[in-house]
Amino acid sequence: MTTNDTNDGQPKIQLGDYIILQRQKYTKLVKFSSISAIAALGKEQLELGNILDKPYFSTFKMCPKEDLGKSHRGRQRLHTLEICTDVELPNIREAVSREALGISSSGIDNRNIIDDGDSQSLKSDDIEQLRDEYNKSTKIIEKIVENSKTFHTKTEYSQEKYLKKKEKKYFEFVQIKQPNIRLIAEIYYRQDAEKIMSIRMDTLSQIISYSGVSAYGNYLMYESGTNGLLPAAFLNAIGSNTEACLVHMHPGNVPQQQALLALNFPEEQGRRCISVNIYSVLRDYYQGEDSKEDENADCNEHLEPCIKRPKLQSEIEKEENQKEENAGEQTNSVNNVVEEISATQNQKEENAGQKTNSLNNVEEIPATRTKSDSDECKQIQETAIVNNDCLMKPLNKAHVHQKWQLENRRACLLMREKFDSLFIAAKEHPTNLVRELLHFIKPSRPIVIFSLCREVLTELYVDLKTNNSKVINLHLTSNWMRMYQILPNRTHPEVNMQTNSGFLLTGFTVE
Repeated sequence: MTTNDTNDGQPKIQLGDYIILQRQKYTKLVKFSSISAIAALGKEQLELGNILDKPYFSTFKMCPKEDLGKSHRGRQRLHTLEICTDVELPNIREAVSREALGISSSGIDNRNIIDDGDSQSLKSDDIEQLRDEYNKSTKIIEKIVENSKTFHTKTEYSQEKYLKKKEKKYFEFVQIKQPNIRLIAEIYYRQDAEKIMSIRMDTLSQIISYSGVSAYGNYLMYESGTNGLLPAAFLNAIGSNTEACLVHMHPGNVPQQQALLALNFPEEQGRRCISVNIYSVLRDYYQGEDSKEDENADCNEHLEPCIKRPKLQSEIEKEENQKEENAGEQTNSVNNVVEEISATQNQKEENAGQKTNSLNNVEEIPATRTKSDSDECKQIQETAIVNNDCLMKPLNKAHVHQKWQLENRRACLLMREKFDSLFIAAKEHPTNLVRELLHFIKPSRPIVIFSLCREVLTELYVDLKTNNSKVINLHLTSNWMRMYQILPNRTHPEVNMQTNSGFLLTGFTVE
């Protein structure tokens, strides 16, 4: 779904859009599905109705909607969002610091501070009352500092750390951002890196660069589960209103498209991502018009393409002609049976007439059909009608093509024309995948294979080198990225990090 633009060209927030809520450094991806939608942000609940038709990157203030009082324990606070004015925006960027609160005294070290639970004189109920009364983080933090017995004995560094912790907890402003591939990749990586195969943003950027994705050409991708992050990144690099297409192969029944939907691509751009089941589309490609359906095809029509192959137009026409001939033969056979029964009945009537003529004391009986014979004829005719209806039902279904059937046909057309790049990100061993899909790549085009295991790519490297696979310039690489905290006198690497973001095997095809 696309977003409407304002007069100055800035996009607006619309119903059905995916949005990113940012509160300081914390970000969350949610869908603005209805005017009464409520989003959970930590321990706070936000009503999203007021963000409709507001421009992206607007800042809103969280205003409490109800006074929880003493019953706040175990409950989330409900807030409404009010857009900030130009007067409030400069105050948002000012962080809570010792200078802002007028704090000048500090201790030499923290050796005399004891965590006995009595350093703060305010209770939790008192702090909740302050939140309802002030609704401003600086006022709340100022009251908490005034009632702390040990704050002024802490070092300057400990005081700054304490203030940042409290500001993060009581910060009352939220910014609505438009989703992009960088933010989505960071959110997915932070939530659960294994769901996107531990692909960091730096690895994702190298995948796009090595694959040579641009606004022209056709690209082939196989991935076995990244929440739609990889096809979304490729489609984002292709851009809107371009000539390029992406064939996205996957092993499951339904493709993972969460990230594709979250980017709110225009309909024209989204149609150029063709998601197909790899087993189904390869079967269609190799069998073509000579393939035949399974015997239980009608029973499995609602199932995934890996179970039933779609019909081609020539097969449909052939089947229609065959069933029309069968229907005609069935009707002729029914008429023949009816004629035989009528002839038998006439013979019985003649025999009965001869007997009546030989008996003078018996009245003449009219020649009529028996009730049992009439019922038999009627039953045969009804059976013929039912059979004809059964023959016509599959004809109606044959004209209705499901989405996966149309996608398979589009993918097969592109596979015959061949692709300008191949990318594979597989949880399984990629050797057989590379051997099968390499035939669909034009010469002098890049191939990129991603895996979390180095040994798997090492085996593939040796296989491509020794089996005349027509792939040259092979390189096996790994990324190392470490985030650093940059602060005066406190610059150091981050304590928690994940070093492994997978390995890349790259090369170029030749004839």
